[in-house]
Amino acid sequence: MFTKILIANRGEIACRVIATAKKMGIATVAVYSDADKEARHVKLADEAVHIGAAPSRESYLQADRIIAACKQTGAQAVHPGYGFLSENEAFARRVEEEGIVFIGPKHYSIAAMGDKIASKKLANEAQVSTIPGWNDAIESAERAVEIARDIGYPVMIKASAGGGGKGLRVAYSDKEALEGFTSCRNEARNSFGDDRIFIEKFVQEPRHIEIQVLGDSQGNVIYLNERECSIQRRHQKVIEEAPSPFISDATRKAMGEQAVALAKAVKYQSAGTVEFVVGKDQDFYFLEMNTRLQVEHPVTECITGLDLVELMIRVAAGEPLPLTQADVKRDGWAIECRINAEDPFRNFLPSTGRLVRFQPPEESMFQADTAKKLGVRVDTGVYEGGEIPMYYDSMIAKLIVHGQDRDDAIHKMRAALNGFVIRGVGSNIPFQAALLAHPRFVAGDFNTGFIAENYSQGFAAEDVPHDDPLFLVALAAYMNRRYRARASGISGQLAGHHVKVGEQFVVVVMGHEGRNEHHDVSVTDFQEKSGYSAVSVGGNSYQISSAATLGPIRVQGQCNGAGFTAQVERGTPRNPLALRIAHNGTQIDAIVLSPLGARLHQLMPYKAPPDLSKFLLSPMPGLLVDVAVQPGQAVQAGEKLAVIEAMKMENILFATQDGIVGKVVASKGESLAVDQVILEFQ
Repeated sequence: MFTKILIANRGEIACRVIATAKKMGIATVAVYSDADKEARHVKLADEAVHIGAAPSRESYLQADRIIAACKQTGAQAVHPGYGFLSENEAFARRVEEEGIVFIGPKHYSIAAMGDKIASKKLANEAQVSTIPGWNDAIESAERAVEIARDIGYPVMIKASAGGGGKGLRVAYSDKEALEGFTSCRNEARNSFGDDRIFIEKFVQEPRHIEIQVLGDSQGNVIYLNERECSIQRRHQKVIEEAPSPFISDATRKAMGEQAVALAKAVKYQSAGTVEFVVGKDQDFYFLEMNTRLQVEHPVTECITGLDLVELMIRVAAGEPLPLTQADVKRDGWAIECRINAEDPFRNFLPSTGRLVRFQPPEESMFQADTAKKLGVRVDTGVYEGGEIPMYYDSMIAKLIVHGQDRDDAIHKMRAALNGFVIRGVGSNIPFQAALLAHPRFVAGDFNTGFIAENYSQGFAAEDVPHDDPLFLVALAAYMNRRYRARASGISGQLAGHHVKVGEQFVVVVMGHEGRNEHHDVSVTDFQEKSGYSAVSVGGNSYQISSAATLGPIRVQGQCNGAGFTAQVERGTPRNPLALRIAHNGTQIDAIVLSPLGARLHQLMPYKAPPDLSKFLLSPMPGLLVDVAVQPGQAVQAGEKLAVIEAMKMENILFATQDGIVGKVVASKGESLAVDQVILEFQ
């Protein structure tokens, strides 16, 4: 067994590998870029080596520097994690040639299966059912359009070395095929250093189901059941679960055996994933093989009780698999939500910056102890006060729950999301809450088009209807009563002018453009020691009790005998006296006033925000890679104006209405802040 390994990665996966290595008594070496000097994985590792500038192509994609770091520190093996160099055949071969062990498959397996074009050809030779397409690299955008026409729209344009939703577009027309080919090639070149593109038929209404396989150097290969990964946005997975609520035992067995046969054909060693697209009749087609550890591996760990990182390390050290196919368990149900730094209410634009607050829900299941069942697990590479840099992907954390069955897992996940406090950057937690509450998701009735179908116009606060909106109003009144009780108990108050707390309040829920809702609320039978109070609003009664103190954002308690977790904080951008209440993905800003105060508040005029329609503002921090218009140019709605690169993705800004460009304020190559002016219209 190794005594020291180097992790050629960053973020949560580097931290995940370090956790298992520590459990096994193996020393760890981290590598880091300029942007990651203070990162969590650097702090957790036993040693750390600086390998270059912030952009990944100048640091984490620099194979020579990573190999040099191994030699400098005496690391005997390299774990590549996922992304970056994890599926790079040349890197795996170089590592092996230098006498260092690659904790992953052999380079020839990566060459055969990691390359999407080569793997499809091999699958065809092995008589595995594959999707119709053009499996050779395409030399030009014009040729891509010709091929797309021959296959028939819609088609999927994919980078051969792609992954993680990068270098991938779906085209429904010649125009989309032309633009998609160019964008895919640019993204693939920047992210993977390989700009080969191929095209295949896009199967409509498909499910994305993948089989986890595990092989050793003795020729043993097993499959560890499946993962359901159909909840995707722009081909990026959002929620994953194991097992799938869709496939039968017979289909599971057939897919598993086919995945094993494919892995054996390339003498596969280590953990890998065979991805399938599954039709509505459970007919399945080989899609690709990921020759690495997957982002969503924790859900497999939960239902099998296995530590996949440990098994990867043991196999790399030459040990045989410690279990057979008959030993593989399927216990309970696991769900993973990817918590990303993005603003779902602004079309999921990346959100970078400092994590002013980062308080994940309490863990009851730990990274390096997957055998501990039925709980909450958080895999993350960040910490409170740390930065989310613009150079890498947007993941903040992975939130994983393990329940007795699917309903139990959904219930646990909703509670865990309620207790996940993130401030300073935007997060997709409200969107995750909406997905988990959607009737079709709860019923298991979805495919890869689920998000596009149900949120075709983007995501808005109205898309998360609360099952009892008056509970939020009652909670605002309850928390205000606690604040008032504290104020009334402060010593040294002027005689005859003590703070008096009544029982009748008006909760003003702040709406758009000054359209506020007023709710008459009574708060009675307040008991300061037990934290109990009876709250009545709109004919409903809420018996609320909580031990929450006034500082923390997370509030846990009981309402009418059932437990709840919510988030409450004082002060909002619109009003420093307002309370912001969030629960089950729904958020309100409310002011709690006396009846007289509420009447006076209604007399206050509404102050409209300034009109910014004449400006194109940067919707995110990022690099301005292109300005597509000139001063004096007439543009039409839908026309491309600029391109911003952030978190390894190109984001195109389009005109929302017809107009004439007045002046271009920002320059190509400039780093932009949120809401910075790019250009001005006449």
